[in-house]
Amino acid sequence: HSAALSDPFSLPFQTTSSALKGAIQLGITHTVGSLSTKPERDVLMQDFYVVESIFFPSEGSNLTPAHHYNDFRFKTYAPVAFRYFRELFGIRPDDYLYSLCSEPLIELSNSGASGSLFYVSSDDEFIIKTVQHKEAEFLQKLLPGYYMNLNQNPRTLLPKFYGLYCVQAGGKNIRIVVMNNLLPRSVKMHLKYDLKGSTYKRRASQKEREKVFPTYKDLDFMQDIPDGLFLDSDMYNALCKTLQRDCLVLQSFKIMDYSLLVAIHNIDLAQREHAMADGTSQTDTRRPAAQKALYSTAMESIQGEARRGGTIETDDQMGGIPARNAKGERLLLYIGIIDVLQSYRLVKKLEHSWKALVHDGDTVSVHRPSFYAERFQRFMCNTAFKKIPLKPSPSKKGRPGMAVPRRS
Repeated sequence: HSAALSDPFSLPFQTTSSALKGAIQLGITHTVGSLSTKPERDVLMQDFYVVESIFFPSEGSNLTPAHHYNDFRFKTYAPVAFRYFRELFGIRPDDYLYSLCSEPLIELSNSGASGSLFYVSSDDEFIIKTVQHKEAEFLQKLLPGYYMNLNQNPRTLLPKFYGLYCVQAGGKNIRIVVMNNLLPRSVKMHLKYDLKGSTYKRRASQKEREKVFPTYKDLDFMQDIPDGLFLDSDMYNALCKTLQRDCLVLQSFKIMDYSLLVAIHNIDLAQREHAMADGTSQTDTRRPAAQKALYSTAMESIQGEARRGGTIETDDQMGGIPARNAKGERLLLYIGIIDVLQSYRLVKKLEHSWKALVHDGDTVSVHRPSFYAERFQRFMCNTAFKKIPLKPSPSKKGRPGMAVPRRS
């Protein structure tokens, strides 16, 4: 068993994974519990650099329960700072514990290109992702700036980091970050795109396309949805303003190569699918439980005092951003910026120098952070998302959104 946990990427996977999941839950239960005994106070600079470490022998100790796994050590990074972030997002300690630790974590098969493992809490609220040493280190460096930023602006499409931990066993470190879950499993996503605003090699691989739920890329988007996705003007403005703000933050950290994850639930298509299934299939008609975390849905991320409605009315947006496609079908969009922990300075210098020789530098997806940010915003707010004119005059018949003046 020790060999299994010590290398989370070697099979036998079942044992590994269950041991890792169990260790994570024991560790988080302990760290959140012990933190709750410490009084609330302001976050101080040194709080960002604290690492708390506790040993979990399998026979238990006066601090830790006995367990069936091998001995492991659990480290919590910046516990007081992350407590503050959770509080800012309206996550109470008991909710955090209940979501993550009351039931087994669910492993997501569709792991990222990075080779990270992903788990989701059973209530769909949180994602746990394994990160490399460099990424964890970078997140630690980012924390003071991240803190400053969230204080000024809790509405953001940037990832919401709720905790950074490390499970040490058998001489291996497995670092994990707890984040908001962008894609509720209760909502069927019909399409999913990872967009960077770059066109160089930005098409999903054959292997990816064969998956049940592939993640497509920029070139696929431009082919599948050439007219873009239409939002009412308030929503469009809120989204683009948020993206602009977030890009500025990423740029200030010299971060690049992030993506906008866009998942699309097509309401009209879903209704047709239901009708076809004719009530015989086990489609789940229960309303999904609302997410507990504040600002954690796509809708709340971009809108202040969410002015619901506008030109697109849906009874229950389930946290999605209402939109339409060129056919006029009603959509819900689930979006967020992902992959921000790849520090440009550490990793990317190399890549740019030779990619530029091989290919015209401007379209390569690795470039100066400011260039990257500008191109990213331009693609999102000109190509991917468009404004629906608020009240189309009756003379302009035809498909909704077709009378959209192209924004320069």
